[in-house]
Amino acid sequence: MADTQVYLPVRRFGETTRRDTWWAYPLLAFLGFSAFIVYSTWAGFQNRHYEFGPYLSPFYSPLIVGESARAWIHAAAPSWWPAGLPFSSAFLILWAPGGFRFTCYYYRGAYYKAFWSDPPNCAVGEPRSTYWGERSFPLIFQNVHRYFMYIAVGFIVFLTKDVWDALWFTDNGVTHFGLGVGTFVMLANVVLLSGYTFGCHSLRHLVGGRLNVFAKRPISKLAHDCTSCLNRSHMYWAWASLVMVGFTDVYIRLCSMGIWTDFRIL
Repeated sequence: MADTQVYLPVRRFGETTRRDTWWAYPLLAFLGFSAFIVYSTWAGFQNRHYEFGPYLSPFYSPLIVGESARAWIHAAAPSWWPAGLPFSSAFLILWAPGGFRFTCYYYRGAYYKAFWSDPPNCAVGEPRSTYWGERSFPLIFQNVHRYFMYIAVGFIVFLTKDVWDALWFTDNGVTHFGLGVGTFVMLANVVLLSGYTFGCHSLRHLVGGRLNVFAKRPISKLAHDCTSCLNRSHMYWAWASLVMVGFTDVYIRLCSMGIWTDFRIL
């Protein structure tokens, strides 16, 4: 059979025959990502109002350096930090979850459309006529996602410990078990982040996706089935956890500032 070459027309930027609102998703993704980036950057530079009672903002967890009693190193800033440069404990940890999300397989497709218009959407003309792939700088950086995944799993452990700490309140010098609205906010944050993290494509490959036959690996099959179940809704876990991690910081920040009241259930 003879080979037949088919040449597809090159569309101009934004050109398409689609009649639906193809621009809505990239626009919403752009607004959502931008709002989170601006807020998280602002909150990271504040270096205050990140804890309230037993609550600790996920933007500062684990609290490596700080003047709080729960900090690993009790100091205003590390000794090696350049003098005159503003310091925040959030700077020491935000790069890890940020890198995990930035290199996420789902988020790549989302912000490629929203910020780079590469392409703006399916069957829509893009501003480039060539495809670089992810084999050269800067897109080759995306290949480190699997390593960020290991770190992200560790952060789930720290955040789970924070939920445990959020069950213990100190009133009049006495520490006792309790439940506040903030406890449930922090718990919801861990649940959503766990659903997003444990549905990661790289984790799915690690626990079983690399195998050709599951017959002799029942544990791997069970782990693969679990991650696959979460992975089917990876987009929803990604957005829900992004919103929730931001809201958790907002909740703790406003309680610390005295604007919101943390109602105690127990």
